[in-house]
Amino acid sequence: MPIARDLEAPLRRAAKQMPVVAVTGPRQSGKTTLCRAVFPDRPYVSLEALDNREFAETDPRGFLTAYRGGAILDEIQRAPGLLSYLQVEVDEDPRPGRFVVTGSQHFGLTEAVTQSLAGRIALLHLLPPSLDELMRFEHPATEQLWRLLWTGSYPRIYDRRLDADRWLADYTATYLQRDVRQVLNVSDLEAFTTFLRLAAARTAREVNLSALGGDAGVSHNTARSWLSVLEASFIAVRLPAWTTSRRKRLVKAPKLHFLDTGLVCHLLGITKPDQLLLHPLRGAIFESWVAGEIFKARLHRGAQPDLFHYRETRGLEVDLIIDSGDRLTAVEAKSGATVAGDFLRPLALLREVLTERTPQLEVDARLVYGGETRQDRTTASVLPWREIQSVDW
Repeated sequence: MPIARDLEAPLRRAAKQMPVVAVTGPRQSGKTTLCRAVFPDRPYVSLEALDNREFAETDPRGFLTAYRGGAILDEIQRAPGLLSYLQVEVDEDPRPGRFVVTGSQHFGLTEAVTQSLAGRIALLHLLPPSLDELMRFEHPATEQLWRLLWTGSYPRIYDRRLDADRWLADYTATYLQRDVRQVLNVSDLEAFTTFLRLAAARTAREVNLSALGGDAGVSHNTARSWLSVLEASFIAVRLPAWTTSRRKRLVKAPKLHFLDTGLVCHLLGITKPDQLLLHPLRGAIFESWVAGEIFKARLHRGAQPDLFHYRETRGLEVDLIIDSGDRLTAVEAKSGATVAGDFLRPLALLREVLTERTPQLEVDARLVYGGETRQDRTTASVLPWREIQSVDW
């Protein structure tokens, strides 16, 4: 059964203000289910269907005439030319919320929206469910950290009680065969598969495109293009380094995070949840899960992520920085079930550094760890993994 999604309230608000609302996100994140649940009386048209797509592409005016009262147009990137005609339609009748469109390719849809519907459309993003949303399925995977990380968060796995590893294998194959070829002309799928696995092994690490491309046997420019495909498909995100000034000696390389840890585990060949306990990338996978949860919390309330990482050349590193203008939230992610003293040290050092450099900037420090007890330390708030969505990110 469909669950309530946190993006529902921003979606309803947007539909009361703009004539077109777009919901983008990765395949199988629940975009269609959400839109049909929020607008059950709206006609639904899937542009995946060849007959609908042909109608929209060959006779866009006639297609839109059939839906003068509005509609849900699913997978709009399949017929991007339709957006230009949609502009004319909503200019003639700008009633809020007439059309709801969905798309799975972020930059392709965003480019088309920018060109055709600027000022007429609200753009929202739906990722796979957060932990709080997953718990609404009452699935046993949410009860144990390692099983949760291994299973990931794609809703179909939880809704239909599917084998996660098998479903993610099929998802990866579909993603490679369809989205990659559509977003970028990748002729060598075997090379791209190798690149994808190598990139997954670098989750929660700074991106060195030359090294990544060299390991995958492709050029620096190819690695850059392929990484852009992962971002366009909402598979991964690069978080830039945070700095108060260009003069500060900070490492500028962005940090890569895969947004679904189940997909990371599949790509790394981790076939059972218990294998995560001793896996050398356990900490990195947990950090990417924390980053993904915060990313979702912000996107699903309609806010910009504004996530960064922090690293100085002298060695100070903090996993995540949330920049809210006059306030920073610094976050460390540790997979251990017991809070050790060194878990909090980077947060304390960052506070000292920023207090000295920018005393007007308020700094909030939080540690998310793999244990079960919430603590309020002098240095930072300590959050158990189960309560990651209990605070305002």
